Amino acid sequence: MKLQLALALLPFTSAFLPAAPTRSAFLPTTTTSLSADVGFDQETYIKDSKEMRMKYLEEQAMYALKISCENYENAVFPNAMIAGDVVITHLLDRLGYLKSGKAKIMVVDTFHLFDETMPFLKSLEDHYGFKAEVFCAEGVPVGDKAGYDAKYGADLWKEDIEQYDKVCKVEPFQRGLKTLGTDCMINGRTRWQGFERAYIDQFENAPIGGGLAKCNPLAYWTLEDSFDYIAKYNVPHHPLHAKGYPSHGDAKDTIPIPSTDPRNPDPQEGECKFVDGKIVGDKTFWFDYASERKGRFVGLANKDGSTKTECGIHVAGAEKTFDRDLWEGPEVKELTTADAIETTKAAPGVVVVYAPWCQFCQGMEDEYAALAKELNVPVYKLRGDEERDFVQKNFNTQSFPTINVVGKDGKPIKYESEKRDVASMKAFVESNL
Repeated sequence: MKLQLALALLPFTSAFLPAAPTRSAFLPTTTTSLSADVGFDQETYIKDSKEMRMKYLEEQAMYALKISCENYENAVFPNAMIAGDVVITHLLDRLGYLKSGKAKIMVVDTFHLFDETMPFLKSLEDHYGFKAEVFCAEGVPVGDKAGYDAKYGADLWKEDIEQYDKVCKVEPFQRGLKTLGTDCMINGRTRWQGFERAYIDQFENAPIGGGLAKCNPLAYWTLEDSFDYIAKYNVPHHPLHAKGYPSHGDAKDTIPIPSTDPRNPDPQEGECKFVDGKIVGDKTFWFDYASERKGRFVGLANKDGSTKTECGIHVAGAEKTFDRDLWEGPEVKELTTADAIETTKAAPGVVVVYAPWCQFCQGMEDEYAALAKELNVPVYKLRGDEERDFVQKNFNTQSFPTINVVGKDGKPIKYESEKRDVASMKAFVESNL
């Protein structure tokens, strides 16, 4: 794939690379003289140098976007509407790729975003003249938070943050890429965002979707560069920046920086906001290295106890999510809620209440299928994440998986052990029939 990406760059090399610049080409027009008899005008020289840097960064980013949109059939930009993402949106518009459809905008709604985020997306669509493709948790209509709560549980993020990431972020993200036929993914990651991203380049192979091309047009930008660009072009930006948020994700675990929020492991007094095109307060709170995402994932930890810094979308192994149901072979029979009670009353049997996205259900898939071959009674599966009230009332279910033995009286008896090997489950079943 790396060779393919290198070859994909070739047609545009001569078209987009400027001729070798002369010394005068780098000098800004605002500087009147560099002679020794002119006093040292620090502010002017800083301004000039920043303008030179911004001009170069703009051209570099547009070069990357041209590669992505001209050399690939389906360039897709998953847009989280953070500072870097609105910069990319503006650049894509300058290049004409939004209105032409050469670049598609994709948005993942986690059902836990800030109240301002989806209305802000609508304002971007109206401003630039595009329509975003919105994806959310599998099996739930876009915008249906109540439907999400019923299917997956309103507290999934508290119960299992990794499964929440899979259900609300990674799976809809990948489904979106697949649905849109993505062959080049554009995203706003930068080296300045932290050590996990410190060595990314403008082009790489994504660990998602089988190695599709991945473009990071702002790879070498700082967060300050993004806000300088926003100010320069009056780019529409998320309203949370004016409330002290350098970046934003889910409302449940994002705080402003600096913050005295008790969830903040290092609370600091002070203020930093982006108001009317200017940073108000101490900009070091936002613009120090790796500070952009300090307010993200606050209060969350990975299962190994380490501090959470990524949602899982951009890490290796992200492609390993559920693309199928569990126990699709003939050994385990499927129950629906409509026939579950009557079927189990008809004869003794075993019922596992499960969710296909649950890693513990996935982990016992082989053993439960093997159990079905060992027993002389029917072995069933009942998907519980879609009918939580039903399985809670009728099948002892508070979490997934829940295994029940249904005796001759039709009363489900819950298997309480965490041992999911065939011998342990078989012994329990036989002792309760």
